[in-house]
Amino acid sequence: MSTVDKAMSLLDLFSIDMPELGLSEIARLAGYDKATARRLLLSLSRHGFVEQDAETRQYRLGAGLTRLARIREARLPLLQTALPFLRELAATTSETVHLAEAGNASLLTVLVEHPARANRVNVNVGEYLPLHSTASGLAYLAHARPEAVKAALGSPLTAFTAHTVTEPAAILRDVEAARARGYSVMDQGFEDGVFSVAAAILGSGGHAIGTLAVAAPVVRTSKALAAERGQAVAAAARQISERLSGEGFTALRNRATA
Repeated sequence: MSTVDKAMSLLDLFSIDMPELGLSEIARLAGYDKATARRLLLSLSRHGFVEQDAETRQYRLGAGLTRLARIREARLPLLQTALPFLRELAATTSETVHLAEAGNASLLTVLVEHPARANRVNVNVGEYLPLHSTASGLAYLAHARPEAVKAALGSPLTAFTAHTVTEPAAILRDVEAARARGYSVMDQGFEDGVFSVAAAILGSGGHAIGTLAVAAPVVRTSKALAAERGQAVAAAARQISERLSGEGFTALRNRATA
């Protein structure tokens, strides 16, 4: 692993649940000695990617990442375009709605709207979503480039629950069904007791650049409600795609298969 890879791997240790970490904890989680972890943190700090609290001496993500995020968002304004649709969908479904962005053969959660209910599905910003076992992943694969689908299903797949499908052929059938239906469904494939629906957000080339999903407890998901949420998330994803590209959704889909 290169020095750059090692340094970048430290950034992945931070999360909503662990926004600040001490040197010893970072070294332990990363599997490095403290001297190596300190050297990597100093390099990240010089570029503004991490910063250290003067009193607690703990590290947190730095403003340099915010600067880069704003530059990216100015070029591809996914978050600001999707936000009103995400909030409307959360209001109409009264369930957890989350937006994920595709990149480096993965899906990263970038926006979440939780309902006021105590019994709800919790999704964290910064959480990576497996492609084979989540509704978001299936929706992405339904509109991904063929090589991305092949890569996603080419290695042994993790079974997160007793309901997780790990056979590539069966997953591909679910992907095809999602493409034909306009949205994907996942019944407890990633987390027990959770039922999700999702739809792909398409970029100007017609391939998925992100996904929009609704996640709810299985006990609050009838067949009719699942279909209703699926149609709603598909409609919202279509509108986001059209706002981003300035083209109709059908034209975008056709471009990907041309």
